[in-house]
Amino acid sequence: MTLTDSISEHISQATGATFKARKQRSVGGGCINQAYVIDDGQSAYFVKTNQADKQDMFKAEAAGLNAILASQSLRAPRPICFGASDEHAYLVLEYLDLQEGDSRSAEDLGLQLAQMHRHTATRFGWEIDNTIGSTPQINTWESDWVRFYGQHRLHYQISLAEENGLNVRSLGEELIDILPAFFDTYHPAPSLLHGDLWGGNWGADAQGKAVIFDPATYYGDRESDLAMTELFGGFPPRFYSAYRDAYPIDAGGYAVRKILYQLYHVLNHFNMFGGSYAGQAEGIMQRLLAEVR
Repeated sequence: MTLTDSISEHISQATGATFKARKQRSVGGGCINQAYVIDDGQSAYFVKTNQADKQDMFKAEAAGLNAILASQSLRAPRPICFGASDEHAYLVLEYLDLQEGDSRSAEDLGLQLAQMHRHTATRFGWEIDNTIGSTPQINTWESDWVRFYGQHRLHYQISLAEENGLNVRSLGEELIDILPAFFDTYHPAPSLLHGDLWGGNWGADAQGKAVIFDPATYYGDRESDLAMTELFGGFPPRFYSAYRDAYPIDAGGYAVRKILYQLYHVLNHFNMFGGSYAGQAEGIMQRLLAEVR
């Protein structure tokens, strides 16, 4: 039985409707997974595949998408099934014919993201660990956001960076020690987050409604989602105005904290890709330390 046959059989079991893929076309799946669309002439599904040991990664992604859908805020592709067959793990999602977002869908994204962020938990973290890109993301529950971000975000990435040849442990430890200074008057709630909300992880459906995908979901400070949107080119202005109208932020404190939150993603990009992210990470650490020294 081929991988496509196995996936077709699993789709049939999950949906209760017989499905036998007849066509398959590759689509962009980023640098981590292979991605394609399969259809039988009546129904179509979006499929991601990777090595068999990545099944837990797909399990966590499905859980994150289900949590976003359960919040009844932003639209996201509905998980159909996930599993492994021989040498491959796979995740099957509802197929959505997405277009590049425009200012109207960006406004919708801002409004609905604000609504999603109002879904909160009693602690920071997530029910399972997941991944940020291809890097493990530790989501151990914590009642204290500063401890969570310091230990399960910065410390973890800094340790990986040292293993990958970036000597920033001294700077990193100093920064983690003074993290409370960035939260003197700001006490975030544990909001439901996308976790990896850059421009490549959203689009618009045929009706112009915003759709998000490829989450790294957990409960954390909502500002960290916003900070990620500003890291790689930013989102349309109507996204930010719509969000802030629906759920105002502490603009003064956010201007500094967003740099703190962007550091996590810059470190992660160094750990995945190396290169110029090394100098960028070190520069951010020095800038943040200068804010409180």
